[in-house]
Amino acid sequence: MTDSEDLKRIRRAYAGKVLASVGVDDPRIERAFAEVPREDFLGPGPWPIIRYGLGFGLSPDNDPVHLYTDDLVGIAPERHINNGEPSLHAHLLWYANIAEGERVVHIGTGTGYYTAIMAHLAGASGQVLGIEIEADLAARAKEYLTGYRNVEIVQGDGTKLSFEPADVIYVNAGATRLDDGWLDRLKDGGRLLLPLTTDDGFTLIGRGSRPRGAVFLITREGDAYAARAVSGVAIYPCAGMRDPESERALAIAFGNGELKRVTRLYRSNDVPPERCWLEGMGWCLAYD
Repeated sequence: MTDSEDLKRIRRAYAGKVLASVGVDDPRIERAFAEVPREDFLGPGPWPIIRYGLGFGLSPDNDPVHLYTDDLVGIAPERHINNGEPSLHAHLLWYANIAEGERVVHIGTGTGYYTAIMAHLAGASGQVLGIEIEADLAARAKEYLTGYRNVEIVQGDGTKLSFEPADVIYVNAGATRLDDGWLDRLKDGGRLLLPLTTDDGFTLIGRGSRPRGAVFLITREGDAYAARAVSGVAIYPCAGMRDPESERALAIAFGNGELKRVTRLYRSNDVPPERCWLEGMGWCLAYD
């Protein structure tokens, strides 16, 4: 078993490698990844780990050293639920730009590892609300995060629960459309990180070369919203935020090759069709 001092060094090396792999140079995020123990949020080992896209395989033993790679770790593998890829979250947290004292809402908190990293970034003067729809995962997150005084965990549907206005809303599941409630609860200057995924957006291999998912950074600017795609993604589907009609529209939008031109979100259907990348009921992701 790796001793605690060696594990600290391994964790620091892991943090540096994870951030470097996605080109993130941010000492605060690197420090959060280095200081939050991943093993505290995954239960006892050996752990089911996905490596090289080959499916889950158990770690050789229960030494936490096996967790400090840029790999997915199963938290409910029988339901295809995992802990998330560290480099993806490092990349998205850089865009979220969580500052000391900010209020963060993490929708799809799982067992709480990335919620803990957000709590580290928000600091003692900040607040993090973690929402998890799966009752067993919410219970585990609540237990694992007991020592984090700036964190509250709530079990429920993040598309239906009300919460105080937030500086950052970080969604950890794939939707096919936007949620008015999340936009309403963004503070001025607030950031929403939202994965939009087609029905093959949770598979490791999509149908041909068709894009299947992207994370959008939506920033509130008074009554206006900037929007842009900041990452591709394959992620667990978001309950309550998917339907066949919006999935078809999203698949068509991904197929048009214009994703990177998206710059704005409009909360109306008054935008000319030639400027709309994706249109839903009362909203449009659009080009300038």
